[in-house]
Amino acid sequence: MNYKNISLLIIFLIISTVYSTANWSSENNLVSKDIELVTIDEYQSDNFSTRVRFIVIHYTSLDWENSLKVLTKPQYGVSSHYLIPESKDKSYPEDNLLVYQLVNENDRAWHAGESQWEQRTNINDQSIGIELVNTSECFYEDQNKNLDYASNYICSFYDYDPLQIKLLIKLVKQIIDANEEIKPTYIFGHSDIAPERKSDPGPKFPWQLLHQNGIGAWYDNPTLDRYWREFNNNEAPSIQQIQCGLKRYGYNIDITSTMDKQSFYVIRAFQQHFRPWKSDGIADIATAATLWSLLERYFPKSLDKDMNIICSND
Repeated sequence: MNYKNISLLIIFLIISTVYSTANWSSENNLVSKDIELVTIDEYQSDNFSTRVRFIVIHYTSLDWENSLKVLTKPQYGVSSHYLIPESKDKSYPEDNLLVYQLVNENDRAWHAGESQWEQRTNINDQSIGIELVNTSECFYEDQNKNLDYASNYICSFYDYDPLQIKLLIKLVKQIIDANEEIKPTYIFGHSDIAPERKSDPGPKFPWQLLHQNGIGAWYDNPTLDRYWREFNNNEAPSIQQIQCGLKRYGYNIDITSTMDKQSFYVIRAFQQHFRPWKSDGIADIATAATLWSLLERYFPKSLDKDMNIICSND
């Protein structure tokens, strides 16, 4: 075959390729116009999970007007799925309290920050955040060398509006009904998932009332009394056992066998949630009895026959 024939063959192949490509492109365009897309949902898989596993409760530390601004304006970089105002807030413009949805539940709101529950981090990815207008606030002096971690802060906590809490209960029950993976121990405060840097919703938040309305975890009083008497009459749990119990319940804590800084913050967060009348961060017998009561109710396999916690560093 001479060079002339080779050249003609190459030209033929190029023209054929261009024509073929154009033809397919034309056909594809015709297909996209002529065929109607129909999706069928007759067959549904059981193999899936929802995005939402957790509900996180916050207070705003601001009045309504400033809370709304901070949670919606881009320069602040924070948000929540819902915002609930409180009565007698002069900056609130409506006559009746309403629940305001700021972010769609299917989307990720920026409310939790660096946080952890059980082995799960990135709580924003897996949660619905609810902000309550309440001006409670804590101030810290981390750089003051005259104060240690147990005394370098001062907090002002204020009661929650009963009507606001009624709205919250209705909202949370609706969220739970739509997200079956939210367990009682998966409803918590910001301080539970970020104990070293957050104190909301604080010791004034009515966790027991929510539990009485079918929301969240709480302990049984007779069980609490049984553990309290046992620990008073016999040896009280060690700090290692308390750390193990807190970790098993869901808190992010290292097992160090020492009453250290991280333990103080986690114990204080636990007390603000379950023993709000005394949230001093001290691992006393009443706190241990409360923890054991919760573990028996929600994680019974974490206790052995001698009421010791089966401890793991994992």
